[in-house]
Amino acid sequence: MKLGFVTDSLGSLGFSEVLEHAQRLGVSGLEINTGGWSTAPHLDLKGLLGCKAAQKDVARQMADRGLEIISLNANGNPLHPTQPQQGACLEDTIRLAGEMGIGKVCTMSGLPAGREGDLMPNWVVASWPPETQEILRYQWEEKLVPYWTRIAALAAECGVGQIALELHGSQCVYNVPTLLRLREAVGPVIGANLDPSHLFWMGADPLAAAEALGGAIYHVHAKDTFLNAPVQAVGSLLETGSLMDIPARSWSYITLGFGHGEQWWRQFCYRLKMAGYDGWLSIEHEDVLLNSLEGLEKSVALLQGVMPVAAADFAPQAI
Repeated sequence: MKLGFVTDSLGSLGFSEVLEHAQRLGVSGLEINTGGWSTAPHLDLKGLLGCKAAQKDVARQMADRGLEIISLNANGNPLHPTQPQQGACLEDTIRLAGEMGIGKVCTMSGLPAGREGDLMPNWVVASWPPETQEILRYQWEEKLVPYWTRIAALAAECGVGQIALELHGSQCVYNVPTLLRLREAVGPVIGANLDPSHLFWMGADPLAAAEALGGAIYHVHAKDTFLNAPVQAVGSLLETGSLMDIPARSWSYITLGFGHGEQWWRQFCYRLKMAGYDGWLSIEHEDVLLNSLEGLEKSVALLQGVMPVAAADFAPQAI
């Protein structure tokens, strides 16, 4: 496995500073945000598209520090009913990835409105009352599958072989069954960005998810979740409070090891290997209480101690 991090983890720093810290920390690559819900402080998507000189400059800066581009990240809602710029960002990101020879793009599945004419996305998380089923039918059959069929064709045209969808709340694809459903409908260009932090707060088990996904795992975000048991006991894991008010929330994103200890992350890495995944672990730091650089340093140190790096070489002796 290889270790890197999402550049928005150090969003307040300039690109050269991010590269210097990546080199100092001993990681191997960076996942670069291009837009969507990110201001993309480290990459000018429009400026890079079609500009070979600018693309070569980014690649040179990375290579000079021994770093690879893990993937481009266009996390947002490409199916937002009133924000077409979200979908445009994803399409331009795929085009840029193709121009730069980057084979993987990370993003979200998207979440459309509940019916034609609605202005806000609608996330259905229950099967009752009956109109929820009509919402789901509309979202999947009329919006999601046609959209991703078109995006899969664009990816093929651009030479992008993997689109890694984050299993994320407020998206049509948020767990293993929904990821596999879209993958079956669209094809193997669709795979999972397995981020355990989201599965934790939705009540799923990331270890079981890794086994169930198997070869459909295209990417891994390393992010942890703090489950605040006393608050959860009263209010459940359905949480709408401010992300900044950690004590009042039933769950919050947290630095690796502060929610689930080293033993859990060791098991997670091993489960990924069992599932056939031997790719990147990309740290995504979103802890609002810890300093971003300190949190990233602690996360890197934890994973460097538990992730397998060298190829397996055990073979039974001939007796």
